[in-house]
Formats: sequence, C-alpha cells, structure tokens
Amino acid sequence: MASAIVPHIWHWTRSLPNPKHWRGESYSLQICNSPSTNQSLNLIVSWHSETQSFNLSYSICAEFHDPISLWSSHNSRLKSANSSDVGFHFLHDIICGVLRYGPCSNNKSLFRLPNVQVSEDTGKIFNLAALTLALMVCIYEAPSTLRREFIGTISMVLMSSDMKGAAKKLMLAMGSNMEEQWMRSLNLAVTNWIMESHRSGGTTVLPFMVFSCAVSASRLWKVQLYCPVVAMIMEHPAHHTKDEKLLFSLNYQHLEAMIQFIYRVTFRENWIDVVVNIDNIRCDLIQLVSETLMAKQGYGSDEKHFPSRISLQLTPLVQTDILSLTVSRSTDSPVQEVDTERGLDASLGAAPATIGITLSAHATATRTLRPWKFEHSVHGNSASMNWLLHGGAEGREVFSSEPPKLELLQPRSWFRNRYTNLGRQFTRGGGVIFAGDEYGEGVCWRMGAAAAGKAVEWEIKGRIWVTYWPNKKRTLHAETRRLEFRELLRLTIRE
Repeated sequence: MASAIVPHIWHWTRSLPNPKHWRGESYSLQICNSPSTNQSLNLIVSWHSETQSFNLSYSICAEFHDPISLWSSHNSRLKSANSSDVGFHFLHDIICGVLRYGPCSNNKSLFRLPNVQVSEDTGKIFNLAALTLALMVCIYEAPSTLRREFIGTISMVLMSSDMKGAAKKLMLAMGSNMEEQWMRSLNLAVTNWIMESHRSGGTTVLPFMVFSCAVSASRLWKVQLYCPVVAMIMEHPAHHTKDEKLLFSLNYQHLEAMIQFIYRVTFRENWIDVVVNIDNIRCDLIQLVSETLMAKQGYGSDEKHFPSRISLQLTPLVQTDILSLTVSRSTDSPVQEVDTERGLDASLGAAPATIGITLSAHATATRTLRPWKFEHSVHGNSASMNWLLHGGAEGREVFSSEPPKLELLQPRSWFRNRYTNLGRQFTRGGGVIFAGDEYGEGVCWRMGAAAAGKAVEWEIKGRIWVTYWPNKKRTLHAETRRLEFRELLRLTIRE
C-alpha cells in the first residue's frame, strides 16, 4: 500500500520563495509514495522570469530513477510572484485539468475562476481540488504497476470528513453549471476505474461514490447529489448478461438529483408551526460519454436505467420542543386513461356459393394506469415521503419486482419506447420531475413557544432506486440499483 501521509499542498504552494531566490528552476513536493516499488507521485512547479513577468507551470510526475510526466498545465504568465496569486492560478489550472478529462472536454463555454476568498477553508478547498486532479491523473495516466497503490492512498484522504466539507464549499463556489461538469468528469473517472477493477477481479474503494451537498438559505432547503450507476447497490441481483454493448450502455451513466423544499415559520398564540412544502424533486440519468462513443460501444442513449422510487425522511434532531407532526394525505399523480374500445366486425362471402354475413365482436378492457403514486407516512416525529412507479400489466411496484418475461418481449408494453411515446412516465431525457403542487399540502411540525429563536437541525435521509427494463433492445435483462444519502438542514425559529 502506498504511504497514506499526503502533504498540505496549499501550505506548500504558499511557502514557495520568490523565484529570484530559487536555487533551481523547479520545486517538487511528494504527494504519496509506494514502499513496494520505491516510486512516488510528485507535484512539480516550474517557472522562469522574463521582463516584468514570470512564466509558471505545474506538473504531476511518477518518479523512480527518472520522472515520468503524467500531467502538465499550460505555461501561465504572472505579473508578480506573490504566493496567493500563484496558488489561485494553480487552482484555475486544476479545475481546467479536471474538466478536460470529462465528457464536456470539448465544451467551449467560458470558464471563470471561482470566487474563493483566502480564509481558513481555502487550504482544504485547494487540497481537495489538487488531490481530485491527482486521482484522475492516476486513473488515466499512471503506469499499471503503480495505479492501484496511488489511487488507494489518495482515495483514503479524499474520503475524510474534512475533504467532504471542502468539496461542498468548492461546489458552491463554482456554481451549478460548473459543478455538473466537475461531477461528470469525476464520475466518469470513477466509472472507468470500477470497470477496470471488475475486469481484473479486484475490489474498488473510491471517494464520492455518492456525493451530496445541502444548502439551507432564503427559506429554501436544497440537496444536490450525484452517483455513478456502477457504484450503486444492486437491489435485486440481475440475471447476468454477456452483452458487452448493453453493459456499456447501462454502466456509463450517473444519477443527478435535486431535492428542494420550501419552509416557513408561523408564530401562533401558544405555539409555532414549522411547515415544509415540496418545491421540486428532480432525478435524471446522465450519459457520461459522448453520443459517438455510446453508439459505437453501446446501444446509444435509449438503453439506460430510469428512476423507479424515491424515498425521503425528514427528522428534527432535537425534539424537546416538538408537540406534534401533521402530514397531508397521500395523493395520486395525474391519471392516464386507457379508453375502452368495443367493435363489431362484419364480412360478406366473396363467391356466390358462400353468400352470407359473418359477424364477430371484440372489446378492449378498460384500465386506469397510475404510473406514479405519492405516499406520506409518520414515524414518531419523522415525516416520510415516497414516490413509487407502478407499471406492467398488473400495475405492480417497479422497483421491487421483475417484469414478466412475456411483457419484456412485447413491443407495445408501457415501458418500451418510454422516452418518446405520448403517454410516457418520464421526461424525454429519461428523468422525472415532481412539483410541489402535485403532492399534498406539506408537512407541519407544531413546536412549543420556547423554541423561538433557536437554531434547529433537521436530518434528511434518502434512498433512490433506478431500474432497467428493456426500452428498444430485445433482451430479458432487467435490474434495480439503489443509493442512499444523508444530510443536515438548518433553520432558525423566527418569523
């Protein structure tokens, strides 16, 4: 195993001397090393001065007898060698380096450096970004003899609680659009490494298999989460398929979900109401490779998982002041009607010898399909919310059942052409969106008057299931996967 002692890269960057006082053209910092091979992964900064400016570049190298460059930044011209300027310019290079490994690497959109202020958290954000880039460089560029040790070491550091907090701050600083690109780049690398590990029969430990970020501000609770499909728990073990193209289509996807609640605090004469309403629940399965590669190695964007159940639980962590909990009724999503058809067929014999009228009757049974059902339930002072997808000829819960084999092969089953048919249960992109006006009046905690002015934390625990049933491909393969997450949401009891 590589050494788990990883240096504080931000402190090292800020401690670099003025280039005028350097003893050489570069400085080197060891990120981690492999005791079994005596090789190390190093960060190297190089610069040389020109008239009234300095040229700066960074590189990540694997070193034994001779260094092997794995990644290099562009040369950057700085007007001064101030350590803060150097550090923030490196942060820009790091973010660009991570994005270039992602599916949006050819995106020409303008990128601006996040507005990260120099503070106590700056070092953690910088280290998180630098180690994320080092992880991706190891996955894609490191020699196979070193890859597993280096990745294992960096992953252990990235999974620490300090790094998770820094990741949330970095995501907020980058903004939603850049956050999506960053997470798609990272989860593509995670997927590639998991697939490589599976092929070699090894086990995989990687950071951010489920990355979630919570925000509590402006009377809004928001949770954003990302997870590669290959990192999800297999809920019902699938029948193994040897169709490599189908597996490629299913594995090179990740889930992006957004959960938003609006809360309000109302002071009554003898108590306080804290009401939480659903604002928006969005779940999308996003392709992690280009359309060209997906069409070449998979079956295109038509074969992928779809959300089949969302389960959320909200719980106040301190319940001393809680008097009661009220939830609204469980409701049904909009109903899709399948009309009844009744007909009478008649035919005349063609030859004179068979002159006569033949009659036959046919009918189509009436059925009401309710694709999504919403349910509220209460457990103590915890409010539970569930969205469940129903389907198939019998309207069973999709996440907990396998479709009948005959239905899988029927071209007009409800789950075939599910992203393009008129009565589809999903968006054209394959996701779902639930708005607050569709699902009940909300959840209300009644609190004692003594709660006024207190800062209270709510825990949100969630599980999301995604299911694959054939869409256009004729196959009997079906599977369901699950992810779990937990975040804390905060509010102060005041009007």
